[in-house]
Amino acid sequence: MIQRDKFRTKKLLQPEASKDDLKVFDLTLRPKTLREYIGQEEIKKNLAISMAAANKRKECLEHVLIHGAPGLGKTTLANIIAAEMGVNIRVTSGPAIEKPGDVAAIITNLRDRDVLFIDEIHRLKPVVEEVLYSAMEDFGIDLIIGKGPSARSMRLKLPNFTLIGATTKVSMLSAPLRDRFGLIYKLDFYSEENIRQIIERSAQLLRCPIESTAALKLAKVSRQTPRIANRLLRRVRDFSDVRGGGVINVAIVEKALESLGVDELGLDGTDRNILSTLIVKFNGGPVGLNTISAAISEEQETIEEIYEPFLLKLGFIDRTPRGRVATRSAYAHIGLPYSSRQ
Repeated sequence: MIQRDKFRTKKLLQPEASKDDLKVFDLTLRPKTLREYIGQEEIKKNLAISMAAANKRKECLEHVLIHGAPGLGKTTLANIIAAEMGVNIRVTSGPAIEKPGDVAAIITNLRDRDVLFIDEIHRLKPVVEEVLYSAMEDFGIDLIIGKGPSARSMRLKLPNFTLIGATTKVSMLSAPLRDRFGLIYKLDFYSEENIRQIIERSAQLLRCPIESTAALKLAKVSRQTPRIANRLLRRVRDFSDVRGGGVINVAIVEKALESLGVDELGLDGTDRNILSTLIVKFNGGPVGLNTISAAISEEQETIEEIYEPFLLKLGFIDRTPRGRVATRSAYAHIGLPYSSRQ
């Protein structure tokens, strides 16, 4: 029973979107306009000016690169750009585009000023990236027809389109591709107040009344990520419908979080397992990431990309040349006396 609860909590706090989220839940809660989009004020201000200028000139918007941690709203922002520009959007992902012909097939089906959104753009194959260079700059693709001595090159004219790329690893993009984006935005983690507003908006759409203090309590454990906030809200709503009176208050939130294994800082069972393993088994470190991965039976990439950033942000672990080290704050949170071998 305990293992099942841990598994459920782990999935709950991962910022990646599951298929169920995309098809049923997140799509109904996503804002449709910049006015509805909460947070990221500087990005919204600059983006509004760029879109207004493009619409005034009746041109397509410059290519846009959006990067940031999972669950911060990159896909939502791409759909808002298309809606504000009054054009259609075609959605695909880096791994889905396997050969240059796929790029031609997708873009030729676009109309002038339409948006092509490529999620996980850092996972594009190099041969596909090279085709995108000319498509983004000259709105054309050079295709090779035939084989051997009879092969010839043909220039395929493309409609003027806007490419929006989303990535969690901007450093993995090649410099030539990255430099071809005219607008580059980094989504930051949200403040507790912004998360509270998102929760209250989502609760209104879901028709589940929530008190302001309860929304703030939920915002504090949402890892400053809207997707996790909405996912926690859904679980708290279920808890309220079954064991509460239909209105979400602080008591309901606390009981639901206790049942889910989420503490007051938003750490789940896996987060605490990482900290306790680092402190108890390895005397606080330093220890390599691969060793931690083996000790808790979790993939190294999952620890590095999902759990470690939040623990670093809280100041619970440090990265050193010799490995990961638990800080004094981590000892205090786990409830163990601090000791240092230095």
